[in-house]
Amino acid sequence: MNKLKQRWKITSNFQLFIILLVFAITGSTSALIAKPILAFIGITKESVSLWLYCPLYIIVILPFYKIILLIIGTLAGQHTFFWNFIKKMLDRMGLGFIHRIFEK
Repeated sequence: MNKLKQRWKITSNFQLFIILLVFAITGSTSALIAKPILAFIGITKESVSLWLYCPLYIIVILPFYKIILLIIGTLAGQHTFFWNFIKKMLDRMGLGFIHRIFEK
């Protein structure tokens, strides 16, 4: 855990606990939200191949995951950490222009 605390530049175990809890809540919530969204647009496991459904599921989850992560992280008092985390994630995906829009 100390390596993780050093990598994320956090000092307390409580802050680490809050951050891990936010990740857990966000992952579960975004996974739950993706299914109804896909069903709403008519894409279900029964209507399309699993080879198509899984990539679409991931594509739908990603934007919601980032939004929910920032909202729940802010509510947990860790806005700066999660905003920096999202910016790094977007940069690695080649979508850094998105966070630059919001920084202006």
